[in-house]
Amino acid sequence: MIIRAMDRVQLLNASIHKLTFEQLLEQFSSGLIVFLNVDTMMKMQKDSEYAEVCREAEFVIADGQFLLYSARFLGAALPGKVSGSDFLGAFCERHRADETVKVFLLGAGPGVADKAMNRINDRVGRAVVIGAISPSYGFEHKPDECADIVAQINASGATVLAVGVGAPKQEKWIAKHRSQMPKVTRYLAVGATIDFEAGALRRAPRWMSDNGLEWFFRLSMEPRRLYRRYLIEGPPFFWLVLRQKLGYYQDPTRGHL
Repeated sequence: MIIRAMDRVQLLNASIHKLTFEQLLEQFSSGLIVFLNVDTMMKMQKDSEYAEVCREAEFVIADGQFLLYSARFLGAALPGKVSGSDFLGAFCERHRADETVKVFLLGAGPGVADKAMNRINDRVGRAVVIGAISPSYGFEHKPDECADIVAQINASGATVLAVGVGAPKQEKWIAKHRSQMPKVTRYLAVGATIDFEAGALRRAPRWMSDNGLEWFFRLSMEPRRLYRRYLIEGPPFFWLVLRQKLGYYQDPTRGHL
């Protein structure tokens, strides 16, 4: 289904689709979904390659309550947050009876992707996830490993690929290799979702997620790893949104200062 330009909200240098969770499930018949939050929006300000991948993605989705607040501040509206962590499981359950949907998981630490595969399949009631790989650290810079991963995905017969190795690595990897996987028609860049599905990471309570406090929960769980993301790199987002409101924002990845 073609999504019209009027069905998007321009937030900084991202053009975000105005889709509810159910609408995305219904319309996701092919292409790449990228899920954006404050952290990934800030990465888009500094990484022109990542920004271009997001511009070219078939579905660009708001996965953060602060993006909804910011859109409203700019005089636009998004229908709601669509969490990538919820979407993968819901997608698998929606297609429990469709044998043509065959999901492959790429991401997380050793053994975690396999555990996520088994848990999803047990919940769905069939082997909707048909393969899983936990790649080595820095795999994206290892041509031989990338070629082996692509070969395994192709050999599996997968039609859906969910990559959870963190942004912007996961989106760039998909963009670089998707032409080499002709059987795969749907791609999801899912961040920590594979860890969540495996039970390797705890998710924030629903009330915290719905009130823009998921960042605080994740920071409390992994302060040493995430303090820069949430306390240093994230806050300038709000200044950029104010600049957009006042008409002064320019996309830094398009040659502006």
